[in-house]
Amino acid sequence: MTGRSDWQEIRSRRMAEAGAEEAYEAARISFELGRSVREMRERHGLTQAVLAEAAGMTQSAVARFEAGGTVPTIQVLERLAKALDAELIVRLAPHTAA
Repeated sequence: MTGRSDWQEIRSRRMAEAGAEEAYEAARISFELGRSVREMRERHGLTQAVLAEAAGMTQSAVARFEAGGTVPTIQVLERLAKALDAELIVRLAPHTAA
């Protein structure tokens, strides 16, 4: 035994820690929101700087958001949606049986 762990072992240990699942889910949602905004921005042919100006943000804030590095408020999402000529839809739905 070399004392080294493979990725799955490390991940399993980390995910067993208190709060890990909630933190992972928050990061996943932030990443997906950022990816959605980036895709919409690119479809509109906008730079981060142009989107930032239209949304009342800085370019660096848009970059962090698109990278999934921040958890946005509803107000920020509303400003980005308006700047992208999009509708913000927030919903809660029951889990589906797997």
